[in-house]
Amino acid sequence: MSVSAVRVSLQPAHGYIPLVVIGAGLVGTWAGFKVGAARKKYNVSYPQMYAEKKDKNANEFNCVQRAHQNVLENLPLFYAMLATSSIYRPKVAAAAGVVRVVGFIVYVKGYSTGDPGKRRRGSFGE
Repeated sequence: MSVSAVRVSLQPAHGYIPLVVIGAGLVGTWAGFKVGAARKKYNVSYPQMYAEKKDKNANEFNCVQRAHQNVLENLPLFYAMLATSSIYRPKVAAAAGVVRVVGFIVYVKGYSTGDPGKRRRGSFGE
């Protein structure tokens, strides 16, 4: 069995990929800050992850928390797909990555309103 190496040359456009990665990380951090602010506003202390249903502000807090958690859950696959797709098409990968990062932002803003239906604002194709 013969194994041949695949040669990939880095192009200047590969420099966009770390910028997209940083942008996605900043969105995750921003969403985390929103959770911190919601904890203070709705008086949900650590280590409690979600507000209990009996709390009058449970839905509002839980929507902010869920938006943050969803971004964190999606980042590993997003990073893997961004890295692999950028091997041969870094500009296309970076552009698609920017679209996804903007989708994360719109998603967090919509979900953080307390109306779970508004989380779909960050999705495309509906």
